[in-house]
Amino acid sequence: MPALIAFAGALGALAVVRWAYRTALRVNQELEEARLARVSEAARSHDIPTLRRDPNTGAYRPG
Repeated sequence: MPALIAFAGALGALAVVRWAYRTALRVNQELEEARLARVSEAARSHDIPTLRRDPNTGAYRPG
């Protein structure tokens, strides 16, 4: 009977390790997607023109 308990414990531990491994892969994939989205968003922000002050009127204009 103790061998059966040890075998069941080993199977349970293997199941927990497998679950933790798959969870780590899923979380890392989500983090990588978020990182790539942030990088592409930062690249798009360079397309937005900055405002510069017009010396004649004092108003800020794109350019």
